[in-house]
Amino acid sequence: MKEFDRFPKVMKKLVRYIKQEASLEQLEQFKKELDHAMEKRIVMLKKTTEN
Repeated sequence: MKEFDRFPKVMKKLVRYIKQEASLEQLEQFKKELDHAMEKRIVMLKKTTEN
């Protein structure tokens, strides 16, 4: 089983959309939002593991 197959269905749909239809502007916005959300999650997880 490929690692991609273990992703949530919504993630698979997003990746498919990005590969097939997303415009440059959409790609830039997706990247910005995902980077921000991931950074917030990383900080939160680091805080909980430190305690």
